Amino acid sequence: MAYQIVSGLHIGTAVSALVFGLCVLLVRKGTRLHKQLGYAYFFNMLGLNLSALSIYQLTGHFGPFHGAAAASLLTLIAGFIPAYLHLPRGRWLDFHYEFMNWSYVGLIAAGVSEAATRLPSAPFWPAVAASMFAVFLLGGILIARGRAKYTFEARASAVQNDEVLDLAAAFKRRNTACN
Repeated sequence: MAYQIVSGLHIGTAVSALVFGLCVLLVRKGTRLHKQLGYAYFFNMLGLNLSALSIYQLTGHFGPFHGAAAASLLTLIAGFIPAYLHLPRGRWLDFHYEFMNWSYVGLIAAGVSEAATRLPSAPFWPAVAASMFAVFLLGGILIARGRAKYTFEARASAVQNDEVLDLAAAFKRRNTACN
């Protein structure tokens, strides 16, 4: 019963994250809609990764897919925190762009590899490896091409090398801006 609930949560959040992630990519950046869709993507990905870390049906122990879920969780958090706190100053948008895009590419790669393993004649591990490689290669090319479209804050304002990352001040700024 618990496995069915976790599996349902996993599939539901995966599909929702695919849809919300695509919407985030298609809307104008920096708008209220972009942020709202981004939050929906973030929380669906969070649910997806946490549910993935609790599914052990395939191998019975921590396996490669759990490692992929942990990596996905790291890219998700590494893309969310800079945008949420606007840190590091002058470079936060660079980090947000890179990590959130890679988060979505990883989600697509997981979905494509899942579909590839369902092909009748496909051997499991080669299907996973080949499909993930193809998606990550194409995703990397698209991310690199898209990087030139955006003028990031880092290019507009030079950051002093001696600036210290002050999380307490960032949270204070964030709370002040939200009130």
